[in-house]
Amino acid sequence: MVHSTNKPTRSLAALALPWRIHAFIAYATAVVEGMTANSLFPHPTLPLATVSAAIDDLKHAQTAAMTLTQGAVDARDARRRCVITMLHLLRIYVQSVADRHGERGPAVIQSAGMAVYNTASRRPRVFAAFAGSVAGTVKVVAPRAAHRASYAWQYSTDGATWLDLPSTLAGETTMTDPSPGTPLHFRYRALTKAGQTAWSSPITFTAS
Repeated sequence: MVHSTNKPTRSLAALALPWRIHAFIAYATAVVEGMTANSLFPHPTLPLATVSAAIDDLKHAQTAAMTLTQGAVDARDARRRCVITMLHLLRIYVQSVADRHGERGPAVIQSAGMAVYNTASRRPRVFAAFAGSVAGTVKVVAPRAAHRASYAWQYSTDGATWLDLPSTLAGETTMTDPSPGTPLHFRYRALTKAGQTAWSSPITFTAS
């Protein structure tokens, strides 16, 4: 059995928030404009008019901050944080829409003026064997049995007589293939604080 290392990817909506205040205001405005009258986002969890009003308040606060009036900078920064919170709420909403559109997810996110970040989604690990990183070796992996567990491993060349491999504290082991081209059978069992499991059903690997 050959284990595939391909992992499905998920497109995530990301906010590329500029540090400079004028660039930040322009970015926030672009997000609102991208979502306004956009049929993909008919019911934002936060009204876009509310976000626009908060951006306008930030613009006025920035104008006041430039006069160096006492407390004006703190007031501006508070309004900036308010807009950031609103943008994150919109990002969560955009992500929920993108998830429903599958492969169109990246386009959905970009239409909202947000960046796309692709991340690999981990599939649950299954009991599998595949060629090791060093020629002539076989790597065997097993699902995680518990937070703390040890694993006993065995292999067989005929499916009847089983030979022990060294136990490990991780759910994987590597061995040198004793008979390249001959099917190898593997099985394992785990030892946790709840006790020892039965031997797993065997899997088979043949080096190409």
